[in-house]
Amino acid sequence: MTSGGSETKSKRPSNTAFKQQRLRAWQPLLTPKSVLPTFFIIGIIFAPIGGWLLWASERINELRIDYTNCDKLSNSLTSIDPSLYDYHLHGIASSTITAPHQQYDSDSSTCTISFSLPKNLEPNVYLYYRLTSFYQNHRRYTKSFDVDQLKGKPRSASDLSGGDCSPLDVHSENGGPKKPYYPCGLIANSIFNDTISQPVLTNPSGGESSTTYSMTETGIAWESDLKRVNPSQYKPGDVYPPPNWAARYKDGYTDEIPDLSKDEHFLVWMRTAGLPTFRKLYMKNTQDAMQSGIYQINVVMNYDTRSFGGTKSIVISTTSFIGGRNPVLGIAFIAVGGLCVLLGCIFAIRHFYRPRRLGDHTYLSWNQQVASGLADNSTGRMGTTAAATGRNKSAGAEGGVMRQRP
Repeated sequence: MTSGGSETKSKRPSNTAFKQQRLRAWQPLLTPKSVLPTFFIIGIIFAPIGGWLLWASERINELRIDYTNCDKLSNSLTSIDPSLYDYHLHGIASSTITAPHQQYDSDSSTCTISFSLPKNLEPNVYLYYRLTSFYQNHRRYTKSFDVDQLKGKPRSASDLSGGDCSPLDVHSENGGPKKPYYPCGLIANSIFNDTISQPVLTNPSGGESSTTYSMTETGIAWESDLKRVNPSQYKPGDVYPPPNWAARYKDGYTDEIPDLSKDEHFLVWMRTAGLPTFRKLYMKNTQDAMQSGIYQINVVMNYDTRSFGGTKSIVISTTSFIGGRNPVLGIAFIAVGGLCVLLGCIFAIRHFYRPRRLGDHTYLSWNQQVASGLADNSTGRMGTTAAATGRNKSAGAEGGVMRQRP
């Protein structure tokens, strides 16, 4: 109180259970009777789950063929090095499978990949392209696009200049006015543009000369990605295509602006990968089995991966309830389960041979507060805590272990 009778301001918290830290709480006491069963229970649960996941992953059929240096080959089928392909076919040893062959036609920039499929692949069958050493997770790269432009809004050069799309935001030719790129940014400019044909079975059993295994490029993008892009309101003369799109639009957008909302390869590429080695879906077949035999795929090579020290491959794979082939998850579960069982055994042996005497838990300070009924009285709580501390010291002298509340 002041001399004038008015109350002085105080920073002291009000006397409530929350502000005075008197709320009820539970703190586990880690004793051998609670810790040892926990280790064994976790191990017993995790190890079988890991084995099940690993079993499911090993049953997925997959083959990968690297064609990075196909443009250095001749125009005749040549067997490729074993390090450039990888087979994981359930029930078939990789060493018994004939090596894939490749050839390159320089006139059409086409790489022909011929490979053997010794067993039928049941649907669903997916064809991916795989890139290595491509860091789509770089911060500047992942933010290099304009949301409004992809939504279809006609963003002007002044709106985009110096924004997230920089340096691929605006462009001027021959000293003319600046116009925006559509789509702007590094992600769109670096889109994977190799053209992969559908697999062709060259030795069908029905006596035909060849049969195409039909795969669709529709439905490869996530449903959420389809909602991110709308048809553009730009006119063809208002924008420039990105520099790396010159092969598709040599004279720019002359007739109409491409509808990116229907270009699912673009939508798949715009969802950036989290690791430098990744695969993205190119086409799929969810109805028909891929029959065994010799297949041929033609790839028009436009995408340069050697400039950044990367590689490119095609991957044909089936899936299961865990998705694609990935043994890491199963191995992680088995490792955690095995480690818990091992630690449980070590601690159990240590406890049985040299047990440690434990103190009486009733002498813990917070138990004393509840017993005395002074938990809501801060002064009484301090006194009780001091008394409990004295008891803890005496119990500790007998070999017990007490945990004191400050």
